[in-house]
Amino acid sequence: MTTTDDGTRTRMTFTEEVKSAVTTRAALLVVGVLGLMVAFITSYAGAFHDPRPVDVPLGVVAPAQARGQLVAELNRLPGSPLDPRAVTSERQARRQIADRTIDAALLVDPRGTTDRLLVASGGGASLSQAVELVVRAAEKSRQRTVRTIDIVPAAGGDARSLTSFYLVVGWCVGGYLCAAILAISHGARPANGARAVIRLAALALYAAVAGLAGALIVGPVLGALPGSIWGLWGLGALIVFAVGASTLAFQALLGVIGIGLAILLIVVFGNPSAGGAYPYPLLPPFWRSLGPALPPGAGTWAARSVAYFRDHAVTGPLLVLAAWAVGGAVVTMVLAMLRTKDDGTEDGRDDAPADDGARRPA
Repeated sequence: MTTTDDGTRTRMTFTEEVKSAVTTRAALLVVGVLGLMVAFITSYAGAFHDPRPVDVPLGVVAPAQARGQLVAELNRLPGSPLDPRAVTSERQARRQIADRTIDAALLVDPRGTTDRLLVASGGGASLSQAVELVVRAAEKSRQRTVRTIDIVPAAGGDARSLTSFYLVVGWCVGGYLCAAILAISHGARPANGARAVIRLAALALYAAVAGLAGALIVGPVLGALPGSIWGLWGLGALIVFAVGASTLAFQALLGVIGIGLAILLIVVFGNPSAGGAYPYPLLPPFWRSLGPALPPGAGTWAARSVAYFRDHAVTGPLLVLAAWAVGGAVVTMVLAMLRTKDDGTEDGRDDAPADDGARRPA
């Protein structure tokens, strides 16, 4: 029912009822959610539907006269599952696995027919198993056998070395939810630079607490992940702040829609490309290239390095996370300071949360 200017009540048509119940803004948001759902299904199914190893770095330790030929044979395997390279000794091979230069190493025994394959399941159980299958098949064609030795095994409470991935996913979820709550509670865009600083400070405090909580849960509480509590705490705080600051920046740029953009990058694209369930060499090219540049991928790699590889190979991932953190904070501050009086914030108040255009009855 609607009321005209003279007080007469008239019954709305069905079309008018629909327009009143579902505003244009609400309809556009629903379409956006549908797009996120389709992207979610496409991204996860695309990344996980057919995992297969491609160019897995493999060290080859063999007598000098046979080393080059064996590397060439492994390099010619159908589908290029391995990226073999000659290594001079077992000691060097173990060191390169420990610093994450290679993922496995084949040690050829010139005095027998059984060779050894060194793997590191702490870096991803699915990758170690995939390399083992490929190498066993290649050795069988050479009428040799192989014995697998896991020199960096996953912890007893870390089934298939997935704890690092789930830990990072939790930190990422906490980061963008904290930023979203700050927006929903008092406007997506901060009114001025001072308000932006307050939001970033609140996020930093939350990130410190969230990082410690996650490190304690997977460490002393559950015994699921080894490694330095201090290292995981610092990493977790950086991940939470990086994701949260980026979400604040998206919100400052696009309003509430920025939350959807954060979900698209972190959840839809970031999680399946993070190298958690399937490390990078098992992912299709798009996800393999994208993963290291997003917080879930950088965080998962760094968490495994802290837990199992004595902090080796963390410089790149930490720089990626720092870039997201600093970039998000800077964009949030700049956009807050550039806001004009036309935004209706000259009185220092944040943008009010949108009411989707619905009118209140008289």
